[in-house]
Order: sequence, then C-alpha cells, then structure tokens
Amino acid sequence: MESANLLLRRIVRSSVLPFAAQHGMKKYLFPFSRTLSLSLCLKQDKLCEPSEKLDLDEWKKVMKSGLQEEVSEKASEPKDLSSLAAARETLEMWRLAGRAVPENISEEQLKAFMECPSKSAKKKYLKYLHLKELHKKNDKRKMDEKRERRLEAQDQASKTDETKKSPFVCLWSSTMDKAYNWRAAQSMIFGQPLVFDMSYEKEMSAREVTNTVRQIVLSESCNRRSVDPFHIHFCNFKDDSLYHREFIKNYREAWDKLLITVTDQCYTEIFPKDKLIYLTADSPKVMKTFDHNKIYIIGSMVDKSIKTGVSLARAKRLGLETAALPLEKYLLWSTGAKNLTLDQMMHILLTLKDTADWKKALEFVPKRKYCGFVNKPVKELKKTLDLINTLKLGKRQEEVENQFAKNYPKKYKRN
Repeated sequence: MESANLLLRRIVRSSVLPFAAQHGMKKYLFPFSRTLSLSLCLKQDKLCEPSEKLDLDEWKKVMKSGLQEEVSEKASEPKDLSSLAAARETLEMWRLAGRAVPENISEEQLKAFMECPSKSAKKKYLKYLHLKELHKKNDKRKMDEKRERRLEAQDQASKTDETKKSPFVCLWSSTMDKAYNWRAAQSMIFGQPLVFDMSYEKEMSAREVTNTVRQIVLSESCNRRSVDPFHIHFCNFKDDSLYHREFIKNYREAWDKLLITVTDQCYTEIFPKDKLIYLTADSPKVMKTFDHNKIYIIGSMVDKSIKTGVSLARAKRLGLETAALPLEKYLLWSTGAKNLTLDQMMHILLTLKDTADWKKALEFVPKRKYCGFVNKPVKELKKTLDLINTLKLGKRQEEVENQFAKNYPKKYKRN
C-alpha cells in the first residue's frame, strides 16, 4: 500500500501538476490531490487486501471535467465582454446618426438596454436615459447660476454694508430718523388726526388682511417722512387679532415704539360726530376741498374683496358724514375700478393738506386707470374721447359716450 501511495504521488507531481500550473489550475488540484492521498492513507485498514487496485480512469475523468468547467467559465467571460462592447458600439453609431442617446451610460444601464425585448423598447429606454441626463445637466446649470447670483448679491451687500458703515452716512441716517420721530411726536400733540377703521377683519381672508397691513405700513412710513404728518389713530383695534399679528410680523420690536395711537374704542367714542368724515368710494357726496378742521376716516380693507357699499353702510349706521374723492371731476377716467390703495390715499391726503392742489394730489392715482386730467373745454374732451373710442373701444363707443354724458350731464350734449 505504501508503494502504491508513493507511485500515485509521483504520477501527480510528474504529469498532472505541471499541466495544472500551465493552465492556472494549481490551486484547485493541490487540495484535491492532498485529499486523495490522505483518504488512501486513512483507509489502510480497509484497503489492506493486495488484490484491490486503484481506479485511475475514474480519477482522470474527474480531472478532465474540472478542466472543462474552468475553461467554459473563462470562455463565458469574453462572450459577455464582447456583447457589452458590441452594445456600446451600437450606441455610438446611434449617437452619430443623431438619435437620442445618453453620453454616459453605466454597465447596469447597458445590460438593461440589452435585455429590452424589441428595438422600439431599446429606443424608448435610451430616450428615457437621454432625457434624464438632460434634466440633471439643467439642474446643475441652474444651481451654478443660482450660486453665482448669490455670490454676486453677497458681494453687493458687503459693498453696501461698507458704505453704510461710513461715519457720515450713519450720522446722516440717525439724524434724519431723529427728525422724523420728532415730527411724528409733535403730530401726536398738535397734528390733525387721521383714523384707520380696523373693524373689517371678519370680512376679509387672511391673505387680504396681510395685504391691508402692508398698505398701512407703507402709509405710516409715508406719513412719518412728510413735512406735516397726521396723528394716526388705529380704532377698533383688538389685541391678538389677525391685524395685530401681522403688524408684529412687519414691525417686530418697533411695534411698541410707533408714534401712533392704538385703541380698541370706536372713533365715535373719541371724537365728536360732527367732525368725522368717512372717506368711501360709494359715497354720493363728492369731496371738494380738504378741511383741516375735520377728521377723516379710512376703512382698513382691500376693496376688491368687499361687497359694494359696506363702508358706506357702516358710516350711515353710525350717523357719520361721508365723502368720495372727485376722481371723475379731475380725471378723464377710462378703465378700472375707482378704488385706491391705502398708501395712495395717504399720499393724496398729505399732498392736499400741504398744497390744496387736486392736480398734484391725484398724480398718485395709477396712470393706467385714466387718460389724463380734465383741464380742457368740453368740446376738446369730446374729441379726445371719440379718438380714444375709435382706437381702443370700437363698438363700445356709444356705451362710453352715455357714461360720459351721465358723468357730465350739464356740459355734454349729444348731437
């Protein structure tokens, strides 16, 4: 038995191992030969009969089958690689032909492309990858542009901060703020009151209340910078209301330092009724001149969301005098509603208070709403109106002429 074992080892070393080393199979054959020899040594008791021989033919068949599996595995890899290379060449040809093909495609995407059942499916898959790649490029380009804009804004902000930090500019701004605050403090003692009616919160949505508060903030800023500011009163103002929360958002810590009067009382409880005039576009009475002894009331609301006549009904219910701005008297009105924003009303009232000139005051009305001022004879106005109707309105000429005649019944007569 020992001689047979030695003979087997010599055969393995002399013939099989060089062949395995040449084909890269040494690591697979060494364990197999070791197990074969060990198994023979361990089974000496069972194989002690001299008549038993080793079946080398079966062992050779096992070795040949292992070699064939190894060769087949190595042969399959080049086939896969060749198929991927062929697919990439196909994509390159399609790209040169002008089809929608992505520039960069991964191996997983390429394998998914090869697994598509038909040519149309392959085209759709490549188009999907192409569009996806374009979206990524656009997103990256937008991010780069946004980053550049942010850097430019930071540079400009740093430059402006440097200019603001200059001692002269800081001294000038602080001095002007003190002057404006001094005027507002004087107006609280000697100024003419102007009331903002804050009782329309329930009739507006949250967004409309936000817009109203923004307009009031602009009005307060304009009033504070004027030569002779009003003493602003916020009447019917309730704490923790939507108005209150919006004002805190806009003013923050400066809300408690505003030089205005805020009260939850009604204006009829603070001022005598004979001095109050409610300004509303629905009033039948037209305001002719600005009265410095009267107290004007402005409804704090967005007129687009309010039904017609709400502020007029409120004024009549309280027994107050009403007035409307003479927009039709001084302006050749063309299109749009005759409602103005709160900051426009503030500009108009401040200009009337300082100059008593309606033409200068009504310049704050948006020019898109009127064609010009009524400062010509009625015949020339009629010619201008006819020209406007011919150029813009066409078939609506008669309708506009009737409206013009209704506005000017004494001066205008139809032929």
